[in-house]
Amino acid sequence: MQVKRNKVGVTALVLVAAIAWFTALAHMSCIVLGESCYRAQLAPEEVVQSAIDGTWFASIATSIVSFLFVLCGLYALSAARLISVMPLLRWGIYTISGVCLIRGFATLPLSIMFPEKVTPFSMLAGGIWLLSGAMCLAGFLMINKGKE
Repeated sequence: MQVKRNKVGVTALVLVAAIAWFTALAHMSCIVLGESCYRAQLAPEEVVQSAIDGTWFASIATSIVSFLFVLCGLYALSAARLISVMPLLRWGIYTISGVCLIRGFATLPLSIMFPEKVTPFSMLAGGIWLLSGAMCLAGFLMINKGKE
C-alpha cells in the first residue's frame, strides 16, 4: 500500500513541477511578446503599462515571478525525492500548497467582486491553482505518511 501511495505522491508532485515550470515559461514569454501577452495573462495594469512604455519594471517583475515558479517546481521535485532535499522543505511545501489553495479558492469570490475581469482563462487558471495546491499537499503527505 505504501509503495502505491508513494507512486501516486511522486506523480502528483511531478505534475505540480511541470505546471510550475510551464507557468514560468509562459510568464517569460511576455517579455518577448509584449503588451498583448501581459494582458492575455491578466498582468496588473502597472506591468502592462511598463511593457508599453518599454521600462524595465515589467521584465524585472516577470523574471522574479518566473523564478518563484521555477523554485516551486524544484520544491515539488525535492518533495518527490527526485532531487536533493531543498532547505526548509516541509515549510516550503506547506507554503506553496497553501498559497495555491487560497488562490484557487479565491477565484469564485474574486469573479463575483470583479466580473469585468472574468474570462475563460481566469477561471481555468483558478482551477489549475486549486488543483496544483491539492496535488502538492496530497503528494507530500502520501510520500511522508507514517514518517513523522
